[in-house]
Amino acid sequence: MPPPLAEVLVGLRVVSIPMRVRFRSVTTREATLIRGPKGWGEFAPFPEYDDVESSRWLDAALEAAWVGWPDPVRMSVPVNATVPAVPALEVAGILQRYDGCTTAKVKVAERGQRLEDDIDRVAAVRDVMGPQARIRVDANGGWGVAEATDALRRLAAYGLEYAEQPCASVEDLASLRVALARNGIDVLVAADESIRKASDPIRVVREEAADVIVVKGAPLGGVRAALALAQECGLPTVVSSALETSVGIRAGLALAAALPELPFACGLGTVELMAGDVTHDSLVPVGGSIALRGLTIEPDLLDSWQDPAGRQQQWPGRVAHCHQPRTGGPAPGPKGLSRPRPPSPAHARPQRVALRPPGPCRLPRHQAR
Repeated sequence: MPPPLAEVLVGLRVVSIPMRVRFRSVTTREATLIRGPKGWGEFAPFPEYDDVESSRWLDAALEAAWVGWPDPVRMSVPVNATVPAVPALEVAGILQRYDGCTTAKVKVAERGQRLEDDIDRVAAVRDVMGPQARIRVDANGGWGVAEATDALRRLAAYGLEYAEQPCASVEDLASLRVALARNGIDVLVAADESIRKASDPIRVVREEAADVIVVKGAPLGGVRAALALAQECGLPTVVSSALETSVGIRAGLALAAALPELPFACGLGTVELMAGDVTHDSLVPVGGSIALRGLTIEPDLLDSWQDPAGRQQQWPGRVAHCHQPRTGGPAPGPKGLSRPRPPSPAHARPQRVALRPPGPCRLPRHQAR
């Protein structure tokens, strides 16, 4: 049972922190911080999410504040740099914020931009990070199958670790894997939105639509729910953030630290994209990783980033709406989480595209062009 609503609302704080650069459509990140006996939790569903979807974010926040984390199997988590859909000239400045990171995720397929913009951005990342770095691209479902095939054929020249959610639907992801194999394009496909926003995330596995899954704790209902889903999928798993403050990132680190295997760097360095935080000891990469540690949430920073008065009133109401349907149990979640099972044997996993272990890319830019 979740804690009573009155307990959840006591001490609730709402913050609004500008982004350093526009990230998709987000220029300011709003979040509600909830304090419980185990510490702080973060409730930050995006404005367009309805109460049912948002209630899973509340489950995650209450898990953090009232339950705590599973035991970790590692005490630090390697993370990637994240490069928004910026002009190529801005890439170097963004990458400088990510101390020691040797993997970069690059946003592509931004509405209003051209494929040439994506190519220039990825090329700039390769130039800055060098031939040993790993590069992945994230299209947020912005391509059709034909577009994705052509784009990945061209971007593969820069050595891609994988392409995250290149197409929107599971059917298109499965078709894309076939198209990539037929065309000799050696790029793995990762599913993100097809996992966290789907009523049946295991469909990605059944239809052999991905080589890798990306999980985010808050949209899936918390660390334990995300762990159960990763186990049921049985595919290599990457943990990523939902543009949270260090409070939300701490939950992501707990998830990544509890996974039995962590073959890829995780997308948990995104506090670097924000112009502020709620702690003076932000969870940002040092030497390419973030160490697990406790957080001290600073009252002066909560005051500094306090959301405007109107929004201060709206967020408690949103918490109440999301809390109400869950008083009889947890929020409805994706199918397939009730009976976690061990990962499928290797021979049962998707094999249409040969899985290659992540490794250094040695293609200099002049060869990639």
